Amino acid sequence: MSISKKSNRIDLDAGDILYHMKAKSHELFYIWVTKLQAHRLFKKNEAAHIHSGVFQPLPPAGAAGQPQRNGDVSSTGMADSAGASGVLPAANTGVNSKVSAWLQHSHDPDTCVQELHRCQVDLSELNRLIQKLQALEVGQAFTNGELQRIISLQNLSLEKPKKSKSGKIWGHSRTLSRVEALGMLSSSHLSNSSHLGVSVPSIPDYVYSQLSPPTVTSPEGKKIQQDICATSLRVLASLKSVHDTLTQERQKLQEVCDTNNIHQSNTLAEPAAVRCSSHGPPSVTDSAAEYFDASDDVLCGSSSEVSDESGLSDGSTTNSEPEEGHASATRKYRASISKAPNIVVPKSTGRRTSLPATCPDNSHVGLMAILYNNIGKDLARVSMPAALNEPVNLLQRLCEELEYSELLDTANNTPDPYQRMVYIAAFAISGYSTATFRNRYKPFNPVLGESYECIREDRSFRFISEQVCHHPPISACHAESENFSFWQDQRWKNKFWGKSLEILPTGMVNVTLPRYGDHYEWNKVVTCINNVLSQQRYLEHYGEVTIQNLKNNVCTCKITFVKARYWGSETNKNEVQGTVLDQSGSVIHRFGGLWHEGIFCDTLPTPKCVWKLNPLPKDYLLYYGFSTFALELNELPADLKPLLPSTDSRLRPDQQMLEKGKVEESDKKKDDIEAIQRERRKDLAKKGEEHVPRFFKKAKDCCGRDVWVTNGNYWKLRENPGFAKVDTITLW
Repeated sequence: MSISKKSNRIDLDAGDILYHMKAKSHELFYIWVTKLQAHRLFKKNEAAHIHSGVFQPLPPAGAAGQPQRNGDVSSTGMADSAGASGVLPAANTGVNSKVSAWLQHSHDPDTCVQELHRCQVDLSELNRLIQKLQALEVGQAFTNGELQRIISLQNLSLEKPKKSKSGKIWGHSRTLSRVEALGMLSSSHLSNSSHLGVSVPSIPDYVYSQLSPPTVTSPEGKKIQQDICATSLRVLASLKSVHDTLTQERQKLQEVCDTNNIHQSNTLAEPAAVRCSSHGPPSVTDSAAEYFDASDDVLCGSSSEVSDESGLSDGSTTNSEPEEGHASATRKYRASISKAPNIVVPKSTGRRTSLPATCPDNSHVGLMAILYNNIGKDLARVSMPAALNEPVNLLQRLCEELEYSELLDTANNTPDPYQRMVYIAAFAISGYSTATFRNRYKPFNPVLGESYECIREDRSFRFISEQVCHHPPISACHAESENFSFWQDQRWKNKFWGKSLEILPTGMVNVTLPRYGDHYEWNKVVTCINNVLSQQRYLEHYGEVTIQNLKNNVCTCKITFVKARYWGSETNKNEVQGTVLDQSGSVIHRFGGLWHEGIFCDTLPTPKCVWKLNPLPKDYLLYYGFSTFALELNELPADLKPLLPSTDSRLRPDQQMLEKGKVEESDKKKDDIEAIQRERRKDLAKKGEEHVPRFFKKAKDCCGRDVWVTNGNYWKLRENPGFAKVDTITLW
């Protein structure tokens, strides 16, 4: 459990699912933190009780011989509870019986009050005895003779240690003479010692630290010590009695709460039926009804600020619970997608269809030690072993989002603006499909100034990307075609939560279609790798995407990546649904499916599958789970190498070594490259300079946000005079 007091945020990693909750008020926040901590302790105690066979079921309600007073309290309590929750008492018969049984078998509350009063008296007595013992010790001031005797008997060192720059004791300065030492310990230097709590001669810490602790030898002192021990045992017994009573009551209360929650709501995803109608101070019952219903004001992906306390981006959202009928609609979409033929039949491009070597086994890498040493930190700044990497980097990952660029070609040739938005939405979703089988390895982090180009005549686009900033890491890219322009600058924030790893992208994706003058913009969702410490890792995307046309407001699109439900099956994972809305908010088109399979739209004039995953290459799991397009990203043909700048990712030696299966050599080279980058940054800092990207420039978008856009120099330099004749920085 991770909490943020500043934002009233609670993050729970339950292993199979990650919950992010925000309380509506500070009071509710503290109530929930307290309740969750108590629940965690309850579960621990419950497991221990079940293991030892002590946990017994409650007797049925209405047992004979119970005082009528408890029954009255039960009726009143349930009436208040029903009024607060809006549930009729008749619907809570099971709850009433639980409460009755609990109250009838509860310990007398007066017992707890008496134990706590007795404990308070004993603590007061304990405080008096300690003060008396301290006063007795004050009278035992050392004389110079006693100090000299102590120094001789205990063989104390009078040498003053000297600390090295690293903080370790490595040597000594001059040795004090015994005359000097006793002078410093003379009675003329008396002061209150914080070490002993009594008045003793002022002595240097390095001498005092060698003194044995004083012992009380007087009969009166020994008697006080015995009284302190006896009183402490009484306090311990009282507190243990109170603790045992409260533990039993909490266990019974938990059973009542569990039953109450079942009656209040059929599912955790529908908390609206149990909203609290009272206006008094918040209670545990009130907050229980709002546990999954605390609203969160979510920005539409425009903020690039990330909370250091919670580790969550303001631009992300966890409001990705399925709407009514969502699951059934997804089943229909999935059936339609499976029946649909492949939209584009892959053609032979003459490029490679496999890698030089299969992916290495990284099960031996101590990932747990690496992650636990960096809990709460930005993992983008943590150096990982090369065995955890795949032979592409984040700049090439940005290019992977164009694998289904034909969707943009289709959009540019679609006259209807609502249908055009459907294809833009399908393209936005298709960019996440590349990660389906990529949860065992991570891409290389680009070094500052690294670049990557990709020219695809078969797809009629050319692409350029560059690492424009290192702290925070920012990757910018731009692609152009006769049918579209595509650009974005992405910042990734990683957070490790104990069992899962969240990747939080900020920055907006932009696409323009020249035929209609459209400029589309949208945010990205959260990516989470679950079970990150085991080999059974799985990946999911969740959150909401809003697509807007900045040139006109004819329509907008909202896409929901549904967070996997805790009680759902494997077939319900990776769900995504979206709607295209007109200016009035009316739904024009609906579409959905799974982000790793395809998208079907049944509201088009001819219902059809608008996007479907391309067939994966043979033995794709042996090659990092790469698609055919991904296999081609790092390929370096002989005729291309002279045309590339020396900063291109395909020329990065550690990445090439890993691709060829040379893991150890790659690891060493990776360390060397990172060291070169650090030295280069130090040199710039000494000169008071900053790195200036070569192919991108900082600008302001229409909303006033800082963005990185192409400066148009790359293709000009490539053509004339050519990168072979241009000075470049040394990266490796």
